[in-house]
Amino acid sequence: MLITLCYLYLWARWGRGPAALVRTTVQQLRASRCSFTFCRTAAQPRGARVCLSRGGRVFCVGESQSIDDLNKWALFLVSPFILEAEHIAFVTESIWVQGETLQRPSSSSETIVKWSDCCLPLACRPGDPYQLIAKASVDDFSKLGVAFLEDRLQVANGLIPQKIVSVHLQDSALKELKDQASDTPAQLLEPQPESSVESKPELGAMEHVGREDRQALGSAATQGQGGALGGEPAGESDRGMGSVEHCHLHLSSCHECLELENSTIESVKFASAENIPDLPYDYSSSLEGIAYDFCPKREPRRVNLTGKAPNILLYVGSDSQDALGRLQQVRSALADCVDTSCYTLYHLPLESALRDPWPDNCLLVVIAARESVPEDLSRRFLAYLSQGGKVLGLSSPFTLAGFQVTRKAPLQDTVQSLVFCKADWSRVRLSVLISGCVYEGGPGEPLSLGKLQGHLENKDEDRLIVQVPFGTCGGEAVLCQVHLELPPSSPVVQTQEDFNLLKSSNFRRYEVLKEILTTLGLSCDAKHVPALTPLYLLSAAEEIRDPLMQWLGKHVDAEGVIKSSKLSLKFVSSYTSEIEITPSAIPVVTDIETFSSENFNFEIYQQNLQTKKLGKVILFAEVTPTTMNLLDGLMFEMPQEMGLIAIAVCQTQGKGRGRNAWLSPVGCALSTLLVSIPLRSQLGQRIPFVQHLMSLAVVEAVRSIPGYQDINLRVKWPNDIYYSDLMKLGGVLVNSTLMGETFYILIGCGFNVTNSNPTICVNDLITEYNKQHGAELKPLRADYLIARSVTVLEKLIDTFQDEGPNGVLPLYYKYWLHSAQQVRLGSAEGPKVWIVGLDDSGFLLVHQENGEVVTVHPDGNSFDMLRNLIIPKQP
Repeated sequence: MLITLCYLYLWARWGRGPAALVRTTVQQLRASRCSFTFCRTAAQPRGARVCLSRGGRVFCVGESQSIDDLNKWALFLVSPFILEAEHIAFVTESIWVQGETLQRPSSSSETIVKWSDCCLPLACRPGDPYQLIAKASVDDFSKLGVAFLEDRLQVANGLIPQKIVSVHLQDSALKELKDQASDTPAQLLEPQPESSVESKPELGAMEHVGREDRQALGSAATQGQGGALGGEPAGESDRGMGSVEHCHLHLSSCHECLELENSTIESVKFASAENIPDLPYDYSSSLEGIAYDFCPKREPRRVNLTGKAPNILLYVGSDSQDALGRLQQVRSALADCVDTSCYTLYHLPLESALRDPWPDNCLLVVIAARESVPEDLSRRFLAYLSQGGKVLGLSSPFTLAGFQVTRKAPLQDTVQSLVFCKADWSRVRLSVLISGCVYEGGPGEPLSLGKLQGHLENKDEDRLIVQVPFGTCGGEAVLCQVHLELPPSSPVVQTQEDFNLLKSSNFRRYEVLKEILTTLGLSCDAKHVPALTPLYLLSAAEEIRDPLMQWLGKHVDAEGVIKSSKLSLKFVSSYTSEIEITPSAIPVVTDIETFSSENFNFEIYQQNLQTKKLGKVILFAEVTPTTMNLLDGLMFEMPQEMGLIAIAVCQTQGKGRGRNAWLSPVGCALSTLLVSIPLRSQLGQRIPFVQHLMSLAVVEAVRSIPGYQDINLRVKWPNDIYYSDLMKLGGVLVNSTLMGETFYILIGCGFNVTNSNPTICVNDLITEYNKQHGAELKPLRADYLIARSVTVLEKLIDTFQDEGPNGVLPLYYKYWLHSAQQVRLGSAEGPKVWIVGLDDSGFLLVHQENGEVVTVHPDGNSFDMLRNLIIPKQP
């Protein structure tokens, strides 16, 4: 060994770079059962020989380190893990660092390597330091080590790595875990003998599926490895759960399932295509990383740069009839100004304003309460402003330090002449209805004013509109004592003269309101809602076309209609403009010879749909209210082998979890898929896993395309699709109905493919990846990815039905965001816990500070399902 180390020293001094040195050292010496350590110089193990030193950190080789008691660790998988011969097991020790002190690359030329991209986490032991056991190939282990030495290794969630050390897992420890798992076999309904711990999914089960389509990718993709269930251990028994006595049957009426299944796109992190950090970058002579480049060159336009969800929250105070009426007035005025396909407007009730994690999930708060804002809520609004939030006050007593609201009774609800100064210093004069209050100097240190100002044309020049920058993070408030939300027809307007004055200034009222909203960062380029279009009935397989038409002939009424509780579908051979289309009555064209669409290439869909059943019969629309309703009248009647799916280019009434809206602009891949699952099956006993499988299928559909494996799409529990851990690309909504012995499940899925606004899309990531790597990956199409996603989903369902959660969890954990993530229970001040995986029903497992591992559920807030988690009461 000494000769080898001397050789390596000479190589490090005069030969190749650190990446090659580390990789070769590990390859040559791993058979000797020595231990490889990457750490700070001060923490160098006693007796270890240093092979490489960089910036106060060392790579050294020493005596073998072993772990013989894994019972003290919390496992990520629900089964004991296997260490293949070509893999290295290692422990990463990290410490917690609060947000502002987190280390990030100092410039866009420095790259980071994400720990989760290079290994499979196996177990954790929370504490200080936080310890993670993982396994990786020699190349990936070397990549992690070099990134650590060069201070560009990112673990996750506030963890800063301090040491990486390879370990030997004693056979006794692995056997003990295997014995524990053997005591509780994974089969729920028909227990079977334990499968071999070496068993793996069928070869190629999750490899690249479907044929490459030149129209979808532009040219034939290069050969490469596909996605990788086949490369991960699977098929082992569930650990400590899975017997009939310990598994709950979850139905669509179950509160826990409703909380989890009815989840959809809850925008948690959004950003625009103009701000795409952390994209993969590949050094030709070093190791892959992730580049920070915040300035890709694009055409200038107003975009959402905050990373927040495109939500506008409306606070009107109490729940009185007057307040609720004011809510509708404010909502209507804002909807006339902003593009409602890019923003959603939500009521923010007082209780939710005090309790829920809304500050991280909105672009703008509108305060239109007439009564004083409670002190504790006022502090929360100020905290939101100090963190970069935006506030619009509309005739509200809410104000900031240095200002006070003074009432002038003679002015209340009168029409006055206002001079408004815009951001470009131009002025607008208009007649406005005012509240009767003005802004004057008040207690506290006066704040500087922005450019937007409005004052009356009277001798006092009473100030009615002020723009106030707040804090050092870009916070900003525009406060108004003008009723910009009220139309001239408002009951408050008493005289014909006042009505005429306001009507003549109504265009300028909108001009002022749009100027304010634009200054606060919103886009006011409103678009018209597109007209609804007919549906087309398409079949992806010729052999089911005739049986499909025969089935329709037997089930439509005398007028060719199939009715459901939500809408009527009228089947016609061709469409003419005389046929009316409404949200509740939609024609369905059955003659496919007349079908054509610029946004949906049916041939591409057919070529890339490689399923036995799913997605074979398509209801397609250019514009429809929501795909979730289109299958309502067909799902229980049509033969299951026909595989229904509804696909749309644009939705006008997209649905989200609870009362949430689902933004559905052109460029999204929008679909609702019908899946039937036997009740007495692996997945039928764990229905909440369906949404996990769908979000995983979307990610795998992209990353299993040869050449696209480093497009950094991720899954966020329970049902979101993310770019890295930064911003959201899409989500899933699942509705299930149990009839007899079968679950009929509608899986709504939407993810951004070509639409850069209001958030970010898959093709933005591909463009940035090409720029960073000098690559030439082609942009993808929505029709292509829908077909691939359905194909991957069918394979995931088959794997789950054969092997249970163990068959899919390795791939899910490979792509998920939450390894070692720290969250709090109940509230922002609740006890700290660490996420360690999913339980047997698909809920989160967390490790408490006392060492106990428990299941947690969402609390029902509609902003972020990972906030305010609760431990369910035991029955």
